[in-house]
Amino acid sequence: MSPPTGLRDQAAITGIGETLHCRGTDKSALELTLEASMAAIQDAGLTPKNIDGIISYSSGTVTAEDLMTNFGTEDLRFSATTPLGGASAVAALQCAAMAVSTGVATHVLIPLGRAGYSGTRIGNRIGRMQQFRVVAEFESPIGANAPAQFYAPMARRHMELYGTTSEQFAQVAVTMRNHAILNDNALMQTPLTVDMHHASRMIADPFRLLDCCLESDGGAAVVISAAERAQDMPSPTVLLSGMAVGHPDSPSTITQRPDMTRLGLAKAAAHAFAMAGVRHDEIDVAEIYDCFTYTVICQLEDLGFCDKGEGGAFVEHDRLSLHGALPTNTHGGLLSQAHVAGLNHVVELVRQLRGDGGLRQVTNAVVGLVTGYGDLGDGSIAIMRAA
Repeated sequence: MSPPTGLRDQAAITGIGETLHCRGTDKSALELTLEASMAAIQDAGLTPKNIDGIISYSSGTVTAEDLMTNFGTEDLRFSATTPLGGASAVAALQCAAMAVSTGVATHVLIPLGRAGYSGTRIGNRIGRMQQFRVVAEFESPIGANAPAQFYAPMARRHMELYGTTSEQFAQVAVTMRNHAILNDNALMQTPLTVDMHHASRMIADPFRLLDCCLESDGGAAVVISAAERAQDMPSPTVLLSGMAVGHPDSPSTITQRPDMTRLGLAKAAAHAFAMAGVRHDEIDVAEIYDCFTYTVICQLEDLGFCDKGEGGAFVEHDRLSLHGALPTNTHGGLLSQAHVAGLNHVVELVRQLRGDGGLRQVTNAVVGLVTGYGDLGDGSIAIMRAA
């Protein structure tokens, strides 16, 4: 099926907002969501009453009605959720772009706040994760109840098939940390080495502690408007050029798939690139969902930057660094900045394309992409460009 190229450059991100990221807060998820939302709305030169569309985070506790009540909004014309776990935030960009480009809504807010450290840490979320009934047959009976345990077999299979190494995982972690150190709003500010990665404790073989993303408190938000409206708004225009969503191959149980190393992103990537009308070598900066170091390597393959099995070698030799061939996760990512379920990746890409990256700014960044990874392999992608 051909991608709907009519959506290309018809919507823009006109506002971005982010809270302080921390590990320890007395703010609720709603308070964090509202704080980030107000920052994004103000960045767009709007007021809360201008927002007539909201896409709330499906895995969170904050609803569109919560935001309406606090904003005093009475004319919400569009609301939705994109229930794809960590792929939700990037998938929401596609949903919002369709809404504003067709006139269903004027300005759509995508907000996300998490008290992931102070509130519902991963141990407290395990019960809720049992909604993944697909893990009940093979994973749960042997005590696998957390994401690291669900995804570890994928990484181990990749290592066995293609010779991917823990050193290559470490390269991802070290690069993300180097970028985070340049970001005042990143949690992890201590330099990291490959040896330090290897010395960190094993969580779920082959994942060590430093292969795993952070638990943190904070929020992020973006405002999506029709492209023609964006021209009259205060911030530099960042257009949404190509977007797509993909689900993994059946069955849903990861360990029972014919190919455990192929994600839903593999189905989405070609559609997004075709919609945007860009080539891989035109991507100046990438923000790739990094719940684990391995998922960065796997997504680089599924995006088409290298062949399947070559992702480990691809991340070597500082290729993902600010001055490398594909600067990646310039804010530090989930591994070293904070865990905002990927919406912080969207905020960072917009900053880069506006030229507002500060010490971590990629030179001449005009075209970039952001991905999401969620649940048991869902994938989402958005390609953006500076107008």
